[in-house]
Amino acid sequence: MSFEADSLAGVALLLWSADPSAPERLATPFFHAAAAAAMDVPVEIYFTAGSVRLLVPGVADALRASPRVQKSIGEHLREAVTHGAVLLACSDALHAQGIDAAQLIPQCTRRGGAVQFMARACDPRWRTLVF
Repeated sequence: MSFEADSLAGVALLLWSADPSAPERLATPFFHAAAAAAMDVPVEIYFTAGSVRLLVPGVADALRASPRVQKSIGEHLREAVTHGAVLLACSDALHAQGIDAAQLIPQCTRRGGAVQFMARACDPRWRTLVF
């Protein structure tokens, strides 16, 4: 299924309460992102608050949503990126977490926070999800 640019500009996901302290919540946002991106829908994933820790090398790879799931959260994240999702880290959240933006995983090359996400939320051609 493919969408016309006139009807839908994209989907923006905000990761706020989905952070490394609750790995059982982490696979779902990346499933949704991968699904939308696989449908040729532009996808942006905004990492804010504690979720920016997922962008530190090794953190997401060390987490699993359940002991019964073999795939790591890092693998779920990379699958979404492989399908076309774009990762954006909030500069303020990085600062608050004491994370140097230069040390993030290579898949995260953009910055975006409240203003960028709210611009998507206010645009009727974008859909937003908050996790």
